[in-house]
Amino acid sequence: MNDSTEHTRHEALLHDALHAHVREGGGSAAGPCLVGLADGALRIARRRQRLARAGAGLATVAVVATAWVAVADGVTRHEHVVQPAEGSTGSTGKAALISILPVTSSQEHTCTHGSGGYTVPASAAHPAFCIHADRARGMTDVRVTSAKAGKSTVDGTWRVEVTLSPADRTRFAALTGSIAAAPSPRNEFAVVIEGKLWGRPTVTSSITGGRLEIDGAYVGDLTSATAHDLARRLDTGSTRSE
Repeated sequence: MNDSTEHTRHEALLHDALHAHVREGGGSAAGPCLVGLADGALRIARRRQRLARAGAGLATVAVVATAWVAVADGVTRHEHVVQPAEGSTGSTGKAALISILPVTSSQEHTCTHGSGGYTVPASAAHPAFCIHADRARGMTDVRVTSAKAGKSTVDGTWRVEVTLSPADRTRFAALTGSIAAAPSPRNEFAVVIEGKLWGRPTVTSSITGGRLEIDGAYVGDLTSATAHDLARRLDTGSTRSE
């Protein structure tokens, strides 16, 4: 007996058992749903057997089903939904893009709607700020070559280390060099990802190594979970961490 025939036999036995259970249950609220699931499983098994006999290759198909089951009182029903794997971010396989923009102003209040600024929410230790940046002078929609979450060896805070491509490394060195001597806050650059401000480091000289660290709007904002999630979004192929 081949695997296809064996699977079909098992599905048929399950089908008959569920139908018998429903008949004996005498009108359980879950009865029609159980019968429907049993019939569907048997149809799939028979189709799989026909394809196997015809020599067709069987593709792996993921079927997300919603199953209704009855609890002890036979009335209350609970929906069972297949959950994403632990650590999944729902990524489509496309890496998030990063923008590196020179800061033009920083004001102690939330941004007004339509102002084009980025709001840094207030916390127990910090007030809210509205950060404006110059997109025309900045680097927009940059795809990084790698992103890695890790802890700082200095203060133990979580951060994401980003590496730029050689071409973007040159642009980044020119950008940081052009703002290094400016007065605060114009010697800062905003790290914007998917419309959200993730950091605003201060620059004292041109950064030529093509690497930058994202540690949040305020140092210490990132947790292990948020740092690793951000690293995955920036570099979908990266599984490296420290």
